[in-house]
Amino acid sequence: MREYEILTNDTEETMRLGEQLGQVAKTGDVFTLDGDLGAGKTHFSKGFGKGLGVKGNINSPTFTIIKEYEGRLPFYHIDAYRLDESGEEDLGLTEFVDGDGVTVIEWPSRLSVPLPENTVHITLQRLGEKERRLKIKTNALHYTSVLEVYE
Repeated sequence: MREYEILTNDTEETMRLGEQLGQVAKTGDVFTLDGDLGAGKTHFSKGFGKGLGVKGNINSPTFTIIKEYEGRLPFYHIDAYRLDESGEEDLGLTEFVDGDGVTVIEWPSRLSVPLPENTVHITLQRLGEKERRLKIKTNALHYTSVLEVYE
């Protein structure tokens, strides 16, 4: 598994990284986003959706748990922050993860859904008011061209 460490100086850079990864995303790709509240998970997701060609506003599905967006591929944005394992099965999360689109999961540690081997794991860390460190682990080679530019 390849590991990358990327520093972004502001929200726009975090969103731009997400957008560039969204542009090369393939059907069945899954991203997990870990980090404290305010670390930039939703900003990354907004950029990612833009890279997939999603039109309109992308916001956190904290209260709805799952939001679906239309783009060049279906975009499934899952926020498990308010989810406990007892309600997980009712949502059919496996169908999204194994589906025909791309899935981004915020707070993945709150889920027990099995993830594909090529899942892109991202941990976002707040370094200052605007600066972020993104630690990215993946064996999905189609993201290498984007990630190596930032390294």
